Amino acid sequence: MAMGDRRPLFWEGSSKRDFKQFPVAVQKDLGVALFVVQLGGTPPSAKPWKGLGSGVYELIDDFRGDTYRAVYTVRFAGSVHVLHAFQKKSKSGIKTPKPDVDLIEKRLKAVLEKYGAKDE
Repeated sequence: MAMGDRRPLFWEGSSKRDFKQFPVAVQKDLGVALFVVQLGGTPPSAKPWKGLGSGVYELIDDFRGDTYRAVYTVRFAGSVHVLHAFQKKSKSGIKTPKPDVDLIEKRLKAVLEKYGAKDE
């Protein structure tokens, strides 16, 4: 991919609506990070998402004591899919709540099916 080529960004399910609920500062930070991903880079705030194989990452932004996350995949050549955007409510424990994990898995499966389940 040539520099300057921007991968299209796809929002799965309610992820864009959820993202738009974040504070503006968080939207800006995570938006810049997603732009870096679209250009083929890996932003410093990206961490591999565990349990779904390679090519799935989460972006984390802390704002006024709250943590906001956006989970995306770059598993499909030439595109970026945001699978889920959510605020992590729990102050204790580092585990992501199971409903969020299940939703991310479900949306990743749907994207896989859309691409004919070819895991790259």
